[in-house]
Parts: sequence; structure tokens; C-alpha cells
Amino acid sequence: MKKILFLTAFILMFSNIAFAENIGVVDLQAVVNNSAQVKQLKREYDTKLEELNKIVANARMEVAKETDLQKIAAIEEKYTKEFNTKKSALEREYNTKIGAIESKIREQIKKKAQEKKYDYVFAKSVVLYGGDDITSEVSASVK
Repeated sequence: MKKILFLTAFILMFSNIAFAENIGVVDLQAVVNNSAQVKQLKREYDTKLEELNKIVANARMEVAKETDLQKIAAIEEKYTKEFNTKKSALEREYNTKIGAIESKIREQIKKKAQEKKYDYVFAKSVVLYGGDDITSEVSASVK
């Protein structure tokens, strides 16, 4: 029964698409890769990763100088806690910022679709043939 319902829904969904007059496609990966905001975010992320690597290097140096096992354990715990705290904060910040950028990209795609009166806009990776490619227009508006 579930298969029949699924098949019926699938056919109905694609029957509407078959009669659509205007279909746009967007290469989302290209839009993201060309975004100045994403490039800046990646630079900031790489810089902050270097800071995390410095924490690891400092921990290694301190541990190498120490011979007392209790002090080594305390040093490792201190640096592990610091590393994990900063890493978690960095990941939260990155995910928040990338989410905002993705929302802006979706808004630009929606805006371009409404301007050009597209019935549907699909990711280029899922379309085998057809559709107007609006990747460059979306990329230009995202910057």
C-alpha cells in the first residue's frame, strides 16, 4: 500500500514539472565557491585553526619539558580543555556564519526565479538536461 501511495505521489509531482514552462538551474557549488563572503570566512577559519594548532604545539613543548607524570596529566588536561572549548566555539561560529550565507544565496535564487518567472529552479547537479542556467547571475548578486 505504501509503495502505491509513494508511486502515485511521485508521478503526480513529476507530472506537474513536465508541464512547467520555465525551469531554471543553478550550480550551487559554483555560487558558493565564487562567493567573496565564503572565501573570507574560509580565511578566518584557517587563521583560527592555526591558533588551535599553536595550542597543540605549546602543549607538546610543555609536556616534553616535564618529567613528573602528575604534572604531565595536569598540563594535558589544561590544554585539552582549552583546545576543546576554542574548537567548539569556532565550529559554532563557522556554522552560524555559513548558515547565514546559505540563506542569502537561497534568497538571491528565489529573487532571480521570481524576476525571470521560473516555475521551478533546481540544483544543476540533479538536472540531466534542460533548464536555463542562472548560476552566473546568482553568483554576481551574491558576491
